[in-house]
Amino acid sequence: MEKRKLIWYWIITGILSFCIFSGGLFQALLLKGVIQGFKPLGYPTYFISLIGIWKMLGIIAILIPGFKLLKEWAYAGIFFAMTGAVISHIASNDIHAQIIAPFLFAIFTVLSWYLRPVDRKIIGVNQ
Repeated sequence: MEKRKLIWYWIITGILSFCIFSGGLFQALLLKGVIQGFKPLGYPTYFISLIGIWKMLGIIAILIPGFKLLKEWAYAGIFFAMTGAVISHIASNDIHAQIIAPFLFAIFTVLSWYLRPVDRKIIGVNQ
């Protein structure tokens, strides 16, 4: 069972990492299509690149060995960014297909966090 859990962890984390990192890179580079996607939300352009850089750093933190506390913060940050994206689209009445991706990525973030191996978890003294 533990091997199956590890396989699912890496599948989900791989998909999540590729999508969030590449999306973050596109945001950091302020690609035209990304800017268009943010327009209905009313955020300033500098916010787009800032979020993109934080997404890339978060994925790096999740993937590199060690730094267990940093991983916890990275998972939380990605979850907040994805759920914030869904809420921002809903609040802006910009409810289109693009809210599906951040919703799914929020779920993948939780699944990756839940399935992560013991060596990537913070274990308390009494556990």
